[in-house]
Amino acid sequence: MSLLNLNTPLDTLALSSPFEGLLVVRLNRPQVANSISTTMGRELIAVFDAIEAAPEAYRCVVLTGAGDRVFCAGADLKERDGMTDAQFDTQHYLFERMIRAIYDCPVPLIASVNGAAIAGGLELALACDFIVAADHARFGFSEVSRGIMPGGGGTQQLPRAIGVRRAKELIFTGETFGAQEALACGLVNHVHPRDALEQETFKLVQRILANAPVAVRQAKKAVTFGMQMDLRTGMYFEIEAYSRLIPTDDRQEGIRAFNEKRAPRFVGR
Repeated sequence: MSLLNLNTPLDTLALSSPFEGLLVVRLNRPQVANSISTTMGRELIAVFDAIEAAPEAYRCVVLTGAGDRVFCAGADLKERDGMTDAQFDTQHYLFERMIRAIYDCPVPLIASVNGAAIAGGLELALACDFIVAADHARFGFSEVSRGIMPGGGGTQQLPRAIGVRRAKELIFTGETFGAQEALACGLVNHVHPRDALEQETFKLVQRILANAPVAVRQAKKAVTFGMQMDLRTGMYFEIEAYSRLIPTDDRQEGIRAFNEKRAPRFVGR
């Protein structure tokens, strides 16, 4: 799949680039609450594998859903109805690969949650760097009411985002909660009226795009992997990421622009 060709036909996703540097990946199954099917899992893997292979193609990615009611309601349970254990296991392994592909996105990835993000839908959002939500959005892990548990990183990501005790309560009860509560507990960064969500998300993207792309990618790497290390090891890892920036043209351009009192013109190398 070539990300340079946004006309590549996809069954469950819609790709667009509203302006240079941004790729919007839209879950496009509104008739079934943008639920995750086997096909969607394969297409998300293909898209994010392509981004990882060519991180210079886009400098920021937004993951959102079609419509203004649901971001993603989780796995397509109608597709799962009647699956054998072996078929279920095979599909779930595909979904595990999907989450890893999204989590490994090398450029900033923002979840623009345009409605309910439930079960696997919340796990998709948690795999992103941070979340911007519409004021009517709702969040929750409903898996225990279906005889399963979060299996796409939810039990690992939610405690890291909001704390262990609150996360345990939400996972054990399967309760949903609103955007303002998600903001208060640190799950989401910003909440906007539904009609302003896209515009406000794009404003945030523009602020990211104003900065040096390699520097942003290296900073993301330092934060993501550093949080999985002890502090001292993380500080050493940070310096390794920092050192990659010293020979770049963008580092020199940043210094020149500061001294010449002008906006920098970064080229990504």
